Amino acid sequence: MMFTKMIFVFDKDVNVQDIGNVMWRIGNNVDPKRDTVFVEGPVDALDHAAPLPHLGSKMGMDCTKKWQEEGFMREWPKVIKMDPDVKKRVDEIWERLGL
Repeated sequence: MMFTKMIFVFDKDVNVQDIGNVMWRIGNNVDPKRDTVFVEGPVDALDHAAPLPHLGSKMGMDCTKKWQEEGFMREWPKVIKMDPDVKKRVDEIWERLGL
């Protein structure tokens, strides 16, 4: 983990190979002040972004849904999924419009 600069933690139902799903979860589940942590530590000697050789910062981000046990008191909304029939109709319209 010494050379890892950023770690993003997601719920198990998130397909981390789908960049659209990942970005959607980051945008919906992350409060930057609450869910981001920065620490300093060793970095790769080839990391040109580090302010000093072998020493730089790292970032962790909690992209999971929040629980009351974590101190989150609001009700967490369920994921809204489009009805398959509606999605099919919308896809057909896009095709007809040439999009």
